[in-house]
Amino acid sequence: MSEHNETNEQQGSERKGNRLSKIVTRTGDAGTTGLGDGSRTTKDSLRIDAIGEVDELNSTIGVLLCEDLPIAVRDALLDVQNDLFDLGGELCLPGMAVMKDTQVARLDDLAEHFNADLPMLKEFILPGGTRPAALAHLCRTVARRAERSMVRLHTAEPLSDAARRYINRLSDLLFILGRLLNRAGGRGDVLWQKGKTA
Repeated sequence: MSEHNETNEQQGSERKGNRLSKIVTRTGDAGTTGLGDGSRTTKDSLRIDAIGEVDELNSTIGVLLCEDLPIAVRDALLDVQNDLFDLGGELCLPGMAVMKDTQVARLDDLAEHFNADLPMLKEFILPGGTRPAALAHLCRTVARRAERSMVRLHTAEPLSDAARRYINRLSDLLFILGRLLNRAGGRGDVLWQKGKTA
């Protein structure tokens, strides 16, 4: 994510532990940015696209977290934000595998837990309903876009299996959370109506 790139451009006396003392570096003015391994790449590269999409996903989840959410959902999303920062770190370090199978398994467990009490889907649903549910669906679409960027990157430079599985599972979890948040807000799914405007 962009924070990773900015962090990597801070050198020597500009860094104090984990704190950045200088944010504006001007090193990217020519359209390049630094990666975690010290190399530089163009800001329109496949890798930077993927990093940016994951950063945007983390930011949209941050907006969702501004809503009044059930505590279990809030805790899950806070963990996801930390995972997405790990994912951004992996994307920033070509050839490195940072994401773990345990992070993917946790998403699987969360999806199963949150889906357990939801009624079986018999119709397609529309993104909407309560504001938190609509925001969860927005996060889901950003997750799918991030996944597409990662797939494009993977065709050129291999990514870890865990990273690719994580982003795929996350969009499924966000779909489930959209349904759950509608119920938490006192309403059901917004159903697609076949032929409604035909």
